[in-house]
Amino acid sequence: MTRVEDFQELRPLLFAIAYRILGSVSEAEDAVQEAWLRYDGSPTLPESPKAFLSATVTRISIDVLRSARIRREAYVGPWFPEPLLTDPYQDPERSAELADSVSMAALILLERLSPLERAVFVLREVFAFSYRDIAAAVERSEAACRQLAVQARRHMDAGRPRFEADRRARDQLAGRFFRAMREGDVTGLQELLAADVQLVNDGAGKIGSTIPLFGVAKVARVLSVAIPPFTQIGAVLEAHEVNGQPGAVIRDRDGHIFNVWTLDILDGRIQTIRSIVNPDKLAHLGPVADAHAVIREKKQTRRDRQTP
Repeated sequence: MTRVEDFQELRPLLFAIAYRILGSVSEAEDAVQEAWLRYDGSPTLPESPKAFLSATVTRISIDVLRSARIRREAYVGPWFPEPLLTDPYQDPERSAELADSVSMAALILLERLSPLERAVFVLREVFAFSYRDIAAAVERSEAACRQLAVQARRHMDAGRPRFEADRRARDQLAGRFFRAMREGDVTGLQELLAADVQLVNDGAGKIGSTIPLFGVAKVARVLSVAIPPFTQIGAVLEAHEVNGQPGAVIRDRDGHIFNVWTLDILDGRIQTIRSIVNPDKLAHLGPVADAHAVIREKKQTRRDRQTP
């Protein structure tokens, strides 16, 4: 095959590696493009395009992550990864495992690791690379990589997220949840939420509160009034898998993206609800709504309906 054909065949894997290391769709795409430029500019054809490109995109991602960590530490409110609606890397035999590894909960947990630990963990635990290839990718000895893997695994195991094993049951519960939200059904929502459920918003201080809400009563009450006013002004809630877990995309009347939701479900209850409304994290999904304009219209519509 030509270099272009090799690269195109490996591109889904390269993006999957970069996204799990970086938690950013835009940065992962840039890392993959930079890997292609280095591959195309290599004076000799590497013996293994997969090894060369995987190592290259890993090194690029590590460098990007090191510079990004300072920005994330200064981020206003909770920081969530950019939502991923479709993972281009497919492996039917490991689909559930890959979906869990790209979940919001897993990516947030990965933030606790150093860039090297994160890269080693992703290559070893998610994609089963050999320690020899990992060592070449991160430019450390195999012994050092084994130690990094042990450290990363220890951190991840301490807080590893758990999800509903029955995917059909999980999706059915999510469908009931979004239906109850559309209808403003407080009781229906309470039946679906865990007692210690949390609702967390990533608006970067630009849109919405940065203070999480906890508890079934409070969260159900807030959710019951969240969607109906938006549907009254033409907004649409579309159930959609997000980062391998149940979620939804909310669009304004023009089809522009206003918000993305993800759900963590376990033991027949919704444990965590994450709302991503920071426009900077939604741009890769398509045209983004003017959130402030949508909220103003929603509030005005509510006032008009309350006026005799």
